[in-house]
Amino acid sequence: QVQLVESGGGLVQPGGSLRLSCAPSRSIFSISAMGWYRQAPGKQRELVADITSGGRVNYADSVKGRFTISRDNAKNTVYLQMSSLTPEDTAVYYCNAQGVRVAPWSSGMDYWGKGTLVTVSS
Repeated sequence: QVQLVESGGGLVQPGGSLRLSCAPSRSIFSISAMGWYRQAPGKQRELVADITSGGRVNYADSVKGRFTISRDNAKNTVYLQMSSLTPEDTAVYYCNAQGVRVAPWSSGMDYWGKGTLVTVSS
């Protein structure tokens, strides 16, 4: 079983920055894509950004120009640098990993982290 461990959430003032990190709890052979989703109170979970193993990125329109997703393939770790945060960014942020293979012969599985809370407030 693989767990995704997220870190970096917290309370930040409007206009501030935070950096989220997510890494698997055990060694991994490969991961196809990694990304971040968020769910605000009373709203559905939505994609924030994702990145393939080849480095192709995709952002939600609401975060373009403010958030940057990056990935360290050697560590199978994904990062989300968030800047110019607004109260509308307040949500639980979830890490997602798709096509996770723990060995060359294993099938790809998808996993979710437990979430880290980001609160933007003065």
